[in-house]
Amino acid sequence: MCGMTRPQDVENACRLEVDAVGFVCYERSPRYVPAERLPELAAELPPFVSPVLLFVNAASGQVERALEAVPHALLQFHGDESEVDCGSFGRAYVRAVAIGAGVDLLDWERRYPSACALLADAPSAVFGGSGQRFDWSKLPVLQRRFLPLIVAGGLNASNVGSAIRAAAPYGVDVSSGVEQEAGVKSEALMREFVAAVRAADADSAPMDAGTDQQ
Repeated sequence: MCGMTRPQDVENACRLEVDAVGFVCYERSPRYVPAERLPELAAELPPFVSPVLLFVNAASGQVERALEAVPHALLQFHGDESEVDCGSFGRAYVRAVAIGAGVDLLDWERRYPSACALLADAPSAVFGGSGQRFDWSKLPVLQRRFLPLIVAGGLNASNVGSAIRAAAPYGVDVSSGVEQEAGVKSEALMREFVAAVRAADADSAPMDAGTDQQ
């Protein structure tokens, strides 16, 4: 879950056993969290829940200050950063890709082989929670991908199951789809979203080889 701005929202997300919690370090976002507030929010994270810091064409000093505040964070880049830029901080990173007309995700895999994952998002001038979605059928099938894929963009409890079935992603990322307003999460919507993800995962899980099929 991304776009956290309040400690109680981080705590509620972690109670739902999410894998990662994202903080937007992009000044133009309504969910922007300055570096001095990051320790307060990250303090709510239990072991094994990863903090993720989202950047858009940030100066290296800004990234370094955020990493000083949350040293064990993963990085997520949404701007024009090259592979060299993304890897220059010595941290695992996720590279976001806006899935617009003519975008080839496999080409992005070749350009960013050092990424720990790609994040497929809808094209938007608003980074980290635009509420817009894209056509999941544009994504290459699982068998052709070699990097883990995270699907984002306009996800909510009512459509995330369809996204999981269509794209077979490693993970999904939600921000505006679990909000009352920008940066203010709804505990009920978060709970509904996680339940929908788990239901879709259960539906798509391979059947045990030892199970009789009628």
